[in-house]
Amino acid sequence: MTAIEINDLTKVYGSKTVVNKISLQVENGEIYGFLGRNGAGKSTFINMITGIVQPTSGSFKLLNEESLDKIKHRIGVLPDYSTLYDSMSAIDHLKYFSKVNGRKISTSQCEVILERVGLIKDANKKVGKYSFGMKKKLGIAQSIVHDPDLIFLDEPTSGVDAESALLLQNLIVSLQEEGKTIFMTSHNLNEIEKICSKIAIMKKGSIFNEGTLRELKKQYTSNIKVKVKYSVKEDNLDNIKCAVEKFGSDILIEKDEFSLSISSEDKIPAIIKVLTEGNIDIYRVTVKEPSLEEIFMGN
Repeated sequence: MTAIEINDLTKVYGSKTVVNKISLQVENGEIYGFLGRNGAGKSTFINMITGIVQPTSGSFKLLNEESLDKIKHRIGVLPDYSTLYDSMSAIDHLKYFSKVNGRKISTSQCEVILERVGLIKDANKKVGKYSFGMKKKLGIAQSIVHDPDLIFLDEPTSGVDAESALLLQNLIVSLQEEGKTIFMTSHNLNEIEKICSKIAIMKKGSIFNEGTLRELKKQYTSNIKVKVKYSVKEDNLDNIKCAVEKFGSDILIEKDEFSLSISSEDKIPAIIKVLTEGNIDIYRVTVKEPSLEEIFMGN
């Protein structure tokens, strides 16, 4: 079942097209990573499909409904900014926002959620005394307090320390394991690469590329660099070159290691088979593929 279905969604401000005919689908239970440089239109896109900004044209469905009013209670949102009340505690916030979403929540239930985001020790502290990172955690707690099915997280780990970022990443994965769908933006490419099941890259208001990390890597490069560490007598080095040169190019052979570029990873088992049949001991095979950072920076 599809959790998000977008068709030609567009937003124009005056003469500037900020979001240009975006179409995409997010399946139930996915962690969908949405990438783009500053100004690419990511936040405007999220604001449109969460009801904050009116689209210029196009349509969308969330949880198979065209009307947001019918499903607002099933959606959680962490925007790129969070409005908090300095005089209220974290528990007061969660109770208030839960009530806004039509649910009553107990103090103990609030404490469970605050434990999940790493704020339990500061549950009763007034938010005016919170750091930026603590406010970000509270914003995430607010987005999940009503147990939504679909969660939008705009930069969920920006401004938090490394330990807190890992905690929040694990929280996002655990929410997925509970059957929830997460749509998130992040400038932390390692984070997206680590936890997202599908990724879209936005450029100048349009989707430039989309797919699983494996699919993006395959689209990005036609050559895969393979290194093999082996043990063989020095006078057999020419035999190695003869054995592997039919599989690829840019072959570099050294005493205990060789490398080559191949067009498909399907060739790796064949290379290993030829070497083992030639009584060459293989210690390690290393495959170098482009990182998400390289793919992103190449767009």
